[in-house]
Amino acid sequence: MTDDTTGGRTAPLDGITVLDASRVLSGPFCTMQLGDLGADVIKVERPGVGDQTRGWTPPTYGDSETSAYYLSTNRNKRSMTLNLASEDGRDVFRTIAREADVLVENFRVGTMEEWGLGYDDLRETNPDLVYCKISGYGESGPQKHRPAYDLIMQAEGGMMSITGEKDAEPVRVGVAMADLASGMYATQAILASLFRREFAQTGGDRIEVSLFDSIVAWQTYMASYYFATGEPPGRMGSRHPTIAPYQAFRTNDDWVVVACASENIWPRFCRALDREDLTDDERFVTNEQRVTNREELERILTTEIEQYATDEIVDILRDHDVPATAVNDMADVFAHPQVESRGMRRRIDHPTAGSVEMPGSPMNFLAGEIAFDRHPPMRGEQTEEILAEFGYSAAEIEQFQEQEIV
Repeated sequence: MTDDTTGGRTAPLDGITVLDASRVLSGPFCTMQLGDLGADVIKVERPGVGDQTRGWTPPTYGDSETSAYYLSTNRNKRSMTLNLASEDGRDVFRTIAREADVLVENFRVGTMEEWGLGYDDLRETNPDLVYCKISGYGESGPQKHRPAYDLIMQAEGGMMSITGEKDAEPVRVGVAMADLASGMYATQAILASLFRREFAQTGGDRIEVSLFDSIVAWQTYMASYYFATGEPPGRMGSRHPTIAPYQAFRTNDDWVVVACASENIWPRFCRALDREDLTDDERFVTNEQRVTNREELERILTTEIEQYATDEIVDILRDHDVPATAVNDMADVFAHPQVESRGMRRRIDHPTAGSVEMPGSPMNFLAGEIAFDRHPPMRGEQTEEILAEFGYSAAEIEQFQEQEIV
């Protein structure tokens, strides 16, 4: 397990200020990535309430009342409370936005414009601002005002039509794919805009990313199969529509996953099972034939593989250079030696939750380090600190607190 040892780092986005007016998952996941890259992320939260995910319990972390969900996507940020429903609160927001490099928000379509905090409003005093709007369905189209939830996105965007077993009920992917996809696309777009701003001297830009567009974009080759054939692909469990065998098989104590992703793996797989006769079987000689005769092949392989325990068959297959693995749960994943070696199990101290563990960042740089030096903040933890940095006096801050502006 890797502790926080990033003191003195040089991260790629050092010197970039991000004003984060987002909440729940898509926006916070985006801004956490920017924080991991070294940006100073100022998380703006509603006084007395904060990000909704603070209350998404159980589970809590340890003996605290801190939501494990909230902790998962809010490291490397500072939090301030600010009442954007008040004009004074919006004035404070404008003051910070004048000096920010990036703004990320995922309010209901039109809300920021109603408050006078839209891109056209803020660019008047900060033409270099990169303004990123994340929404459910986008800023245009007949459904732009519909509420969006990941389950709805996975169903409406096609993901649930290809996830799960054939003829069984549709299931969603186990994490919020639409939110995470849109958060990743938003991060990419922000970095691209910052790059263009710095090197082409074009000023800022307005970015728009939607959950629905993101989940549709992630259909990739499944969408291409539909375009090529006119037939929508269906649910196939762990199977691959154009590769066989490439799926999970039941063993005598659990499951094993096998990926014969090229023709040269197939004979090694047959040798591992002591079934070299299958390599000459006219039904299975090529991948195309194996896909065509998938059901017959699966019956034969299931009979062979279910004789073994999972650990035993995984060892045999790997000894024959066949890609194979058990199906790991979270405990298995975070005890994995590769996870430890790559620094993907991290720990950071939190004021109420103690030592908090979380996945690390997959981004690695030779010339710099990923930041891991700020715990997910308490609601409003740095409010006074941030206000002072932007020129507000102690008396003004006290007045804001009395008037419940912060």
